[in-house]
Amino acid sequence: MPRSRRPPFEIATAIAQANERFRLAGLRLRIEQRGDCLGLRGQLPPKPGSDRQRPHQQRLSLGLPPTEAGLREAERQLKIVAGQLLQDSFDWTPYLVWSREPRLKSEDLAAAIWQFEQQFFQDPQRSQRPASTETTWRSAYQPYLRRLQAIAQQQPQRSLSEQLQLTVASYPTQSRSAQLCTTALKAFAAWLDLDLPELPRPLLRGGSLPVQPRQLPSDAAIEQAFLQIPNPAWRFVFGIMATYGLRNHEVFFADYSGLSHSDPEAVIRVLATTKTGEHDVWPFLPDWVEQFELRQIQLPAITTDLNQTTLQRIGQRVTQQFRRYGLPFSPYDLRHAWAVRAIHLGLPDAVAAKMMGHSIAIHTRTYQRWIGRRDQQRAVAETLARWRDRSATA
Repeated sequence: MPRSRRPPFEIATAIAQANERFRLAGLRLRIEQRGDCLGLRGQLPPKPGSDRQRPHQQRLSLGLPPTEAGLREAERQLKIVAGQLLQDSFDWTPYLVWSREPRLKSEDLAAAIWQFEQQFFQDPQRSQRPASTETTWRSAYQPYLRRLQAIAQQQPQRSLSEQLQLTVASYPTQSRSAQLCTTALKAFAAWLDLDLPELPRPLLRGGSLPVQPRQLPSDAAIEQAFLQIPNPAWRFVFGIMATYGLRNHEVFFADYSGLSHSDPEAVIRVLATTKTGEHDVWPFLPDWVEQFELRQIQLPAITTDLNQTTLQRIGQRVTQQFRRYGLPFSPYDLRHAWAVRAIHLGLPDAVAAKMMGHSIAIHTRTYQRWIGRRDQQRAVAETLARWRDRSATA
């Protein structure tokens, strides 16, 4: 006989069934889902420091994901807590990872970070772009959570909130690392439902880093550097990045049919597998399409299977090749030069931001120096034009 198919797992139904079993067994605790985490609810003794004297209805957060495995662990935890309540031996200490001022053993913090990581990758929006999610986790979360663990091991007597603050403070003030660390640890604390005091502010003006001056290459310098590259496939990579302002890895995840089919606008499409998703990009400067021979599509033979590599590693390969050829600027200098070129040529900021695959807020913040100067020049020119018109009619 054919084996019957197992019905799909429904977390709400499974929780209801588990709670019914506990009710029939005479246990007064229940499992519940709050947001993306499973926990317990029931009559529990007052928490340390509480003004309450008698057990009352409380929630005990477990931080477990709403999956089959998470539910099995929640059932196990419920039975342990129920047994401790019967023996009058329940202690809040192991669960204070979810409280206001927890002090964690290193293994407890490691478990909490592991659970946070699982939930990070299970987010429905992120799961649609696994390559981008993997890159974001490795570059923007994992390093800072590892440093948090190291600091927690060095200073176990500190509360978690203090350890979080020390972790942010371990990076240079106003550095990019301090900014990313703050973002990552705030997300971790929010996931823990931890009421933190304000973390150190490494950023200025509402969270933005001060603009760091860059010595961007001129168009002539870019054209000269193109000629330094002996390999035609890497010349194509360089030319695409200069002409379209792509990120390193985006070159390898783009639809070039507009180029290969002789589209006069030469529009290319960055694919959804990239860091910021699908978007179209026009050439700035258009003349470079022919000058750099970009209609002859040829990419270097590097691994782009995201089951074997990551977007970050692909990007690093591009940076390594720039250094190998002794180019006088970095790949990201080409991207920044594209953005500033678009500003000077009058492309609206919202359009440029969309083509670069980031928000208008990030675009304005990153290029505020050049945007501000452009706007000042326009204002001065318009004012002088009005003055000349008045003078001519006087």
